[in-house]
Amino acid sequence: MGALVENSFRLSHQAMFSRNLEAAKAIALLDKQIDRYYRKIELECATLMTLQAPVAQDIRLLSAFMQLVRDLERIGDYAEDLAEIAIKLFPYPPHACLPQIEVMSHHAQAMVAASLAALVDLDATAGQAVKELDDEVDTAYDRLYQTLAYQRDIQGVVEPILLLVLAIRHLERMADHATNIGQRVTYIVTGHRH
Repeated sequence: MGALVENSFRLSHQAMFSRNLEAAKAIALLDKQIDRYYRKIELECATLMTLQAPVAQDIRLLSAFMQLVRDLERIGDYAEDLAEIAIKLFPYPPHACLPQIEVMSHHAQAMVAASLAALVDLDATAGQAVKELDDEVDTAYDRLYQTLAYQRDIQGVVEPILLLVLAIRHLERMADHATNIGQRVTYIVTGHRH
């Protein structure tokens, strides 16, 4: 499921910054697969909780996994939304902020990769380190929002600006979900919330 989410994010990045229509179209199929995995994992966790009478540590693990797969599913949904935004942006000339948004996207993708690596390794320290990466994405969001929201002398329609504001919001939320995954890994390993 994690690999599908990473691929979906990569494709949304290609759609947005390379104006790749094929990448944008491929995401819908990936999102259906991600949703199937989400429902399957959630059901299996719920089944284990109700039928196996797990001990406290196992309940913590199952509960964290249920929340974690929800975070992954949401990242996949945001990737699909970004692809739709990219398609709507195709008719317009590239905005001057696009390179900065691309950097923001790279940072958010790195956070998703780091959170998944922490999960695979069950590395609490790596899971907690993802939170520190989020500050960079939050700063980029604030700076880009100010630039886009207070832009003057707009020629033509404002739709591209509105779409870019939505795009940076989605990227910021994707980074937040990656942070949640990292924190859930820390919780799985240590039993403590941070």
